[in-house]
Amino acid sequence: MKRIHLFEFEDQPWFPDWLRVLMTRYISRFHRILDSASIMKPLIEKGLSLTKENVIIDLCSGNGGPMPEIFHSLKNKRPELQLLLSDLYPNLKAAEKFNSDKVNNIQYLTTSLDATKVSPEIRGLRTMVSSMHHMKPDIARAILSNAKDSHQPILIYEISDNSPPIFLWWLAIPFALIATLILTPAVRPLTWQQLVFTYLIPILPLFIAWDGAVSNARTYTLEDMNQLIDGLSDENYIWEMGKLNGKGGKKLYLMGKPQKV
Repeated sequence: MKRIHLFEFEDQPWFPDWLRVLMTRYISRFHRILDSASIMKPLIEKGLSLTKENVIIDLCSGNGGPMPEIFHSLKNKRPELQLLLSDLYPNLKAAEKFNSDKVNNIQYLTTSLDATKVSPEIRGLRTMVSSMHHMKPDIARAILSNAKDSHQPILIYEISDNSPPIFLWWLAIPFALIATLILTPAVRPLTWQQLVFTYLIPILPLFIAWDGAVSNARTYTLEDMNQLIDGLSDENYIWEMGKLNGKGGKKLYLMGKPQKV
C-alpha cells in the first residue's frame, strides 16, 4: 500500500478529551469551507437507495462533521429520515446538543461504538467521513467486512486523495499551521479555550497541523482500497469507488452496495 500509518494525536486514548473536542470543531468548520456536504449529498442519496431503512448510521462522528448539514438538506424529500451519530470516543458535548432536540430526528449515541462490531440490528446506510484513514488495514477491512456480512450499504469518504509522493507528506504541515491560525475565528461555537489554545498558548495549531498532514499520508488511495476489499465481493454485495472534484483537490469515496435490498 502507498499509505503510511504515522502517529496522530487525536487517535490516542490518553489524548485529553477537551482538546479532541476543540480539534473536531475546527475540522467541522474545515468541512464547511470545502463544501463537503454538497459533494457528499448525491453519494448519500445513492447509498440510501440501497436500503429499505430510512436511517443513516454515521461512524466515527466526532462532533458530527458535515453529516447534520447533509441530513437537513435531505429532510424535505425524506421527512422520516433519521441520523444516528456514533464514535469510539463519543463527543458528549455534541451528544448533549443533538439529543436535547427531540424533533430533529438526530441522535448521538453516548456509549462507545466500535465500527468493526456494529450490531446487525442497527440497519441503514453506514457512513464514515474523513475517518477511515485513522484505521490500520486490518481494522479498515474488518469495518468493511462487518458491513458486507450485515448486508448493509456503507459509504467511505475522504477529503484528500494521497496523490503527492509519499515522502513529501510533511510539506503540508506549514500550510495546515497557517490555515489553523486564519480559519479558527470561523469555528462555531467559538469558545475562549479555542482562542486561548490557538493564539496565546498555540498547542492547537501544532496538533491540527501535524494530524492534518499525517491524515493525507494515511489516506487509502484507490489502489489501497482495492486491496482492502479483495475477497469481499460476491453476487450479493459489490463495491464502487472513485475520485470527485472539489475545493482543495480530489476527494475519494468507496461504497459498499448490497444487491438484494
